[in-house]
Amino acid sequence: MADQTHVLFVEDDDVIREATQLALERDGFAVTAKPDGLAGLEAFRADRPDIALLDVMVPGLDGVSLCRRIRDESMVPVIMLSARADAIDVVLGLEAGADDYVTKPFDGAVLLARIRAVLRRFGRAESGREGHAAPGAGGLLSFGELEIDTEGMEVRRAGQPVALTPTEMRLLLEFSAAPGTVLSRDKLLERVWEYGWGGDTRVVDVHVQRLRTKIGQDRIETVRGFGYKLKA
Repeated sequence: MADQTHVLFVEDDDVIREATQLALERDGFAVTAKPDGLAGLEAFRADRPDIALLDVMVPGLDGVSLCRRIRDESMVPVIMLSARADAIDVVLGLEAGADDYVTKPFDGAVLLARIRAVLRRFGRAESGREGHAAPGAGGLLSFGELEIDTEGMEVRRAGQPVALTPTEMRLLLEFSAAPGTVLSRDKLLERVWEYGWGGDTRVVDVHVQRLRTKIGQDRIETVRGFGYKLKA
């Protein structure tokens, strides 16, 4: 298991849990599968997986609450699974700290693509933005009281460290690479979430709101009808 990517999968439907676990294992993942949120939290703390895949509606501790508990302790990537594309389910999961979500019933290839995209995002957030030169001395960018170290992957606001998830860091790096330039939701979905097709722009909106909470509400401006831009 040490050489494999370890997935924590929490799903109460026995058929879905077993079938998905087998499919992920065939693709080379090590999987710890649990039927409820409390068992999932215990497994997370014991095993420290590389990524968590959480169904929204699980007994004991629901997926959204489990996501919050995980996010309180770790920045490990999280994907939520929802039986419906309900706006409340989606937004609650993303606001709890999830990086992405997949609606059930899902195609195995789509789920695998989402998992790999999130893991790539996590790797890039740790190693720096591939293919983009960062301006500033030593990769240090400054926007008012906000400082971004693009080499050390650290962010400070008024001198205080800001803890960002890998997805939030990727989003901030996209904005900081083109300050003052409006980036559309579709463009951000393509660059940050690697959606090669039209995706749910709520993912972008919720992550922008989360990012604003951490770096300052006025730092990212909404341009109605077009998207968002970082104030230079």
